[in-house]
Amino acid sequence: MDLRVLTTGALLIAAVLPAADAGSARVELTRAGNSVAVHIGGRPFTTYYFDPSVAKPYFHPLRSARGSVVTRGYPMTTEIAGEERDEPHQRGMYFGHGDVNGFDFWGEAAFATWSDHDPSRFGRTMFRSLDEIRSGDESGELRATFDLVTPAGTIGEETQTYRFSGDERSRIIDCTFTIRATRGPVTMGDTKERTFAIRVAKALHPPSGRMVNAGGAVGEKGIWGKRSNWVDYSGRLPDEDVGVAVFDHPQNAETPAYWHARAYGLLSANPFGLKQFTGDRRQDGRYVIPAAGSLVLRYGVLVHHGDSLQADVAGAYRQFVARQ
Repeated sequence: MDLRVLTTGALLIAAVLPAADAGSARVELTRAGNSVAVHIGGRPFTTYYFDPSVAKPYFHPLRSARGSVVTRGYPMTTEIAGEERDEPHQRGMYFGHGDVNGFDFWGEAAFATWSDHDPSRFGRTMFRSLDEIRSGDESGELRATFDLVTPAGTIGEETQTYRFSGDERSRIIDCTFTIRATRGPVTMGDTKERTFAIRVAKALHPPSGRMVNAGGAVGEKGIWGKRSNWVDYSGRLPDEDVGVAVFDHPQNAETPAYWHARAYGLLSANPFGLKQFTGDRRQDGRYVIPAAGSLVLRYGVLVHHGDSLQADVAGAYRQFVARQ
């Protein structure tokens, strides 16, 4: 595949889940310092952290409508019994690509011993401003802007926008990431090192938990490096059967997305890792955002009760496609 340059100045990759139904609960967003807490129907759902001392913003934890925590606690906390302490840069939910102009925005210099990258090659998604925070009867929204900073200087900027909604059985986050090439062209390199990711709680890991994609493939062997419209992780937590699904849009470049999905709890969509995932050195999944251009990526996250069949994740995916 030839290297493609975005001459239009914008690439749109959309994955927005259906709007919440008539039973939607009120969403409240509250800022406290470098974080925003999200409550749905009066219950805590998640918190967004954007502390400049941390290499990238993230959510921790994500909870189901019943309050079950569905994401790993480490490295934010070390007090959860039985949790692995591997890959410390993999927080609850976050966005970061492993090769942006040759710099790693997926890993973090603070955890360089976990990476084979030169410590001087790590980038940072540095908080600039919280541009919007809105509560509402059916949804809430926040938007924040960041600088993409490398040891060689700032290479661009990124805006992260999130819309939250939910009802008595589910929680939804619609995520929009806009990368702007404000300091010259920006290249998203061909690497398997993720892009949009969630690290789920240990109880959801196989064999007790189950990972399945839209084609019915199960487990890491059937899903890793394969294309799919969505992937779902589900299993039994102490108080309920619960799952987490990520949706990809059918008009994506390289659609359906490739998935860096691991049995140790990682669920990540990556539209750029063509050479890495296919094993074909002749392939090239790089994208160049031209100077003054932008790249927009949208993903949907669904935290649901039950497994993928009980929650009709496939039906939810069809609904979101019909709405585009």
